[in-house]
Amino acid sequence: MKSILEYFNKPLLKVSMVFGLITGLLAFAFFLGLYAIGIVPLGNNKVMDMGIHVIMIAGVCWYYRKKIGNGYLHLWEALTLGYVVNTVAAFINGWLIYLFITYVDPSVFTNYLAEMGTLLEQGREDLVKNIGNAEYLKMFASIQAMEPSEIITDEISKKTVMAIIPILIISLIFRKQDYGVFHNKP
Repeated sequence: MKSILEYFNKPLLKVSMVFGLITGLLAFAFFLGLYAIGIVPLGNNKVMDMGIHVIMIAGVCWYYRKKIGNGYLHLWEALTLGYVVNTVAAFINGWLIYLFITYVDPSVFTNYLAEMGTLLEQGREDLVKNIGNAEYLKMFASIQAMEPSEIITDEISKKTVMAIIPILIISLIFRKQDYGVFHNKP
């Protein structure tokens, strides 16, 4: 047990997991805010919480460089920080949303499925033209058969794909090394 605790006692992992926890809670607060004002908090409306992820990833890179790296941050450290924050946040947010739609208000999920079905029905003509009727019917059936537990994997996979470019850009911006080609050495 002691070796497991020592493994998680590394500043790179510890700081990024704490920032990931905070980010997940903030993203869930955004979900609750959408719910409170009467907007369906799943689907396209929830995508805006990616801004919270980006701000917190920049924050963890800044914090790590200033407090732990003594003004330096390698690219691999910044990438690690960004991906750990993003993954932990998506995991926590996904589970909190799942618990909310399972135990607090299941109508959120049913409203989401109804909205997805309506959108699919509105674009039926174009979709059938592009992908064919059989694929359209398969897509429609998959939406109707969706389970609440799929919210967790959906959250993690979408956030992972959406965060690739922002994490890379933030890592390049905050990176500062004490060696390199462009360093002036006396």
